[in-house]
Amino acid sequence: MSCASLIRRALVSLGAVAVACAPATAFARVTALVGGNVVDLSGKAPIRDAVLLVDGDRIVAVGPAATTPVPADAEIVQMRGKWLAPGLMNMHVHLGLNLPGAGRLYNESREAKALRMLDNAQKSLQSGVTTIRLTGEDGGIDFAVKKAIDGGTFDGPRIHTAGESLVPTGGHGKLEVDGPAAFAKGVREQAKRGATWIKLGISGGISDTHGDIAASPFTDAEMKTAIEVAHRNGLKVTGHTGSPQASEYALEQGIDCFEHGYWFTPELLQKMKAKGTWYVPTIVVSQKGALEFYRKIGSPPWYLERQASVGKVHWETLKSAIKAGVNIALGSDQYPFEPNEGTTATVREAELYAEAGMSSAQALRAATIEPARMLGVDKEVGDLKPGYLADIIALDADPAQDIRALRSISFVMKGGKTVRDDAVR
Repeated sequence: MSCASLIRRALVSLGAVAVACAPATAFARVTALVGGNVVDLSGKAPIRDAVLLVDGDRIVAVGPAATTPVPADAEIVQMRGKWLAPGLMNMHVHLGLNLPGAGRLYNESREAKALRMLDNAQKSLQSGVTTIRLTGEDGGIDFAVKKAIDGGTFDGPRIHTAGESLVPTGGHGKLEVDGPAAFAKGVREQAKRGATWIKLGISGGISDTHGDIAASPFTDAEMKTAIEVAHRNGLKVTGHTGSPQASEYALEQGIDCFEHGYWFTPELLQKMKAKGTWYVPTIVVSQKGALEFYRKIGSPPWYLERQASVGKVHWETLKSAIKAGVNIALGSDQYPFEPNEGTTATVREAELYAEAGMSSAQALRAATIEPARMLGVDKEVGDLKPGYLADIIALDADPAQDIRALRSISFVMKGGKTVRDDAVR
């Protein structure tokens, strides 16, 4: 029997066991997180010595212990001295990331990639990231991973996905198509598979072996058609961009979001602010902390040179975007859990926002409620309020006062299920 067949049989067996063994009354008891402090994202004072009640997968009460009764049969989780915050959200993730270098995987089977992506999803959740947006994966595997997690067979973060990113032949992306009609079909194919976003590679990228990062490979008709068809299908559109020219035209056509944005002009930032366009900076990939990752995967010299070429201007663009008041949602373009300057890529991304001009409270919002707003799920996740899904992390200090407190995550709950609790180890 082939290796691929064995993997398929193992996945089927695991799914069957998980379903068969799942308790019929999973999460039926109310869980009470007691004694901690609840972070406030609106600028108000935190709730100290709080009680946070979870029933099933949702928060049902949050308030001071003195006025928030705990049901007699509730499961008590002691949080004394801890600070409770919403689960983190990372809006630029590739669970199947496979960059040039000595560590690159060649001829990876679909089954092997699915297992690797599931492993990366589980590590992401363990690191405190409870929602991710995938911005370009291969061959529809992301939809299978999402289904396995949503169905409860495997733990992992909530997944929003763009499917395969669309580019003209030779561009920076996954699915190469040419001409307006082909782009329309490509968008519709991703929508049919279940994508809620469309990703367009409207410029070159750091990892490209050819061409300029600032290149603008789309024709106007291709870009206009792709954005129009996506919007007609109820999908939002984001663009990988290092090109001011491409960004300008995409903005005119109503694009919803930009990734990276290595070079944004002041005029473009003002237009983004006026239109409410989102910016996912992925600043970690162009700064010194990413070198640790690139060395680990054996990145070739040409790759390191391209990364270094955008670092300074990318940093200035981020500072300008913050000053201009552009909508910013956190995204790392590294695995959410990837080590970066003594913490994870997700946490370091938030810290860099603070270093570039945000307050700690703004940086925390960029990692929680702002991504939820961008996704259109801000009444479900991104805050700790009654009715919201119980996606919760616990820290040693208030991250709204010092974003570096995110380095001390010791507890992770997703949808009422505790997936990490360092106190019980």
